[in-house]
Amino acid sequence: MAKELSKTEVKKRIKKLKKLINYHRYLYHVLDKQEISDAALDSLKRELFDLEQKYPEFITPDSPTQRVGGKPLKEFEKVKHPEPMLSINDAFSEKDMENWLERISKLLTQEQIEKINFYCEPKLDGLAIELIYKDGILSIGSTRGDGIIGEDVTQNLKTIEAIPLRLRDEEKVVRELEKEGLGEIAQNVRKKGYKEVIARGEVIITKKEFEKVNKQQKKADLSTYANPRNLAAGSIRQLNPKITAERNLDSNLYGLITDFGQKTHQQEHKILQVLGFKTNNKHNKCCRNLKEVFGFHDYWQKNREKLSYEIDGIVVNINSNKIFKKLGIIGKAPRGAVAFKFPFKQATTRVLDIKVQVGRTGALTPVAILEPVKVGGVTISRATLHNEDEIKKLGVKIGDTIIVGRAGDVIPDVIKVLPELRTGKEKKFSIPKKCPVCETETIRQEGEVVWRCPNPKCFAKQRRYFYHFSSKGAFDIAGLGPKIIDRLIEEGLVSDPADLFKLEEGDIIPLERFAEKSAKNLISAIQSKKKITLSRFIYALGIRNVGEETASDLAEHFGSLEKIKKATLEKLQNIMDIGPVVAESIFDWFSQKKNLAFLEKLKAVGIVIIEERKPRYQPLKVKTFVLTGILTTMTREEAKEKIRLLGGEISESVSKKTDFVVAGKDPGNKYEKAKKLGIKIISEKEFLRMIK
Repeated sequence: MAKELSKTEVKKRIKKLKKLINYHRYLYHVLDKQEISDAALDSLKRELFDLEQKYPEFITPDSPTQRVGGKPLKEFEKVKHPEPMLSINDAFSEKDMENWLERISKLLTQEQIEKINFYCEPKLDGLAIELIYKDGILSIGSTRGDGIIGEDVTQNLKTIEAIPLRLRDEEKVVRELEKEGLGEIAQNVRKKGYKEVIARGEVIITKKEFEKVNKQQKKADLSTYANPRNLAAGSIRQLNPKITAERNLDSNLYGLITDFGQKTHQQEHKILQVLGFKTNNKHNKCCRNLKEVFGFHDYWQKNREKLSYEIDGIVVNINSNKIFKKLGIIGKAPRGAVAFKFPFKQATTRVLDIKVQVGRTGALTPVAILEPVKVGGVTISRATLHNEDEIKKLGVKIGDTIIVGRAGDVIPDVIKVLPELRTGKEKKFSIPKKCPVCETETIRQEGEVVWRCPNPKCFAKQRRYFYHFSSKGAFDIAGLGPKIIDRLIEEGLVSDPADLFKLEEGDIIPLERFAEKSAKNLISAIQSKKKITLSRFIYALGIRNVGEETASDLAEHFGSLEKIKKATLEKLQNIMDIGPVVAESIFDWFSQKKNLAFLEKLKAVGIVIIEERKPRYQPLKVKTFVLTGILTTMTREEAKEKIRLLGGEISESVSKKTDFVVAGKDPGNKYEKAKKLGIKIISEKEFLRMIK
């Protein structure tokens, strides 16, 4: 049982939650970016809401629960909403719904409680909008923005066929309302007219159109959208309405701000439909009690695929507008409505293997290596198993078919094992007694569930090796810096550099600071480096005493990795510029079983070694070059490779033995030293002529 937090700890926790939520809300609502899943953000907001409900003395005006959304984008004109556009709080279980009803009932009389019924509708996954009609003609269309000030996107909204540019004829509306038994409302429409009509709803895109746009994005070699909500938001925020029009967006209205005498939320929907707005009325339902609400929720959870658009739950409103108004507002949301969300999406797949990753603190974390599967729109290939006790609880074996889910964890969870699908070939897994990285005996302290490697140098050694492997002289993976490598190791996503080439976008999107686009870019950068020259590959292996020049010498002398692996110590010692100490380091490295296994693993993930063939004509033979400054036509690594290919040698320092110093833009101290020693300094242009 979790230890009860002290008031001081609660205050600190609330402060940290507010900071983190505000950061992600800003990315999502203002910049249209996303670094963590909706489920993860929902979880953070839920924890904050629950803590503030329990400790109301810690509620402050800057809390995310006290405001609606982010600031409007600067590219559009600002529009003040006639009334604040509020969002609604979430519920994730029947218990949450019961707690909600219990809370609001305390604010009502017994007579009002007995009159409560609920108007329920599928929760659309789109972008909230407000439409203002003056004299029956669309005047202003805006986004929610921060709830008080939105963005004027009228021209873009006009491209949506479902949004009427003019409201239907008043007399037709009056007659239809009278037919529906809404005579009093009909007379109010006739009396008030269309001087100002304000309606609210959602811009959405159908699944069919969503797939169509993503296909077009792929054809144009552009990044695809993660979900329909992102596409709808991105389309409405296009500065060019023509692009918005091409997206075939849809709209659905659910709120009427103008008072025509409507007494219920259900009546609001009927008025909106008669006025000419597209609504979800045929899918909505008035429920007498929570039991019926739960039935409505279950129905749409099972039948959501029948709809042409995405939904992620249902919206439950107190149907009576009078009671709804009396309940008032708490923070960012009306008390009289709640979003009853569906469980997070799950999928079935197979456990191909279970690997143990060593984290920053030495903790051993078992990770299930999965047959890649799409969950919530992204492909995942790993799921955490947390610890030894969790494996026993789940009863998971290598080869099992499992249910995996993304529920806001850093990497997905194994939810359940399906033993009915076992074949008898599944293998039991046990936590190793020795660290898989440094082979130190592992320990499990009393009262802990985690096994640890006690060797303080273990993680540091592993981390530095990753840094070297992806560095410029080695695999040169753009965007894979130390901070990202640290996170990948810490979260158990990789145990050695070969694991990098197995990563999928869905494995890293949930990590902090990773949006869909940056995840895609990193995976593309990694995959683009599967082909590598032999000299770079040898250098990447991190063999002691083997730098770039020695790696180049080995590649030139042997020509293939297989020949280097089979080389005797004597053969290695006979190579020019390789002394006995370096030769021994190379021989020892290729003699160790774990290193040979690593080479096989690299081969298995698709690494292809390009054998370098030096041309017979080598104009730079026996010439030594030093590079300084920024080259504009190629990278420094490419320049080095050209020099080596044409027989030249590279030095990192200027000396009397240096033949040429290639000076790019903003040369450093090497340039000054070359001038003092009288070494020939050539420009990048001259260098290009030399290597042509």
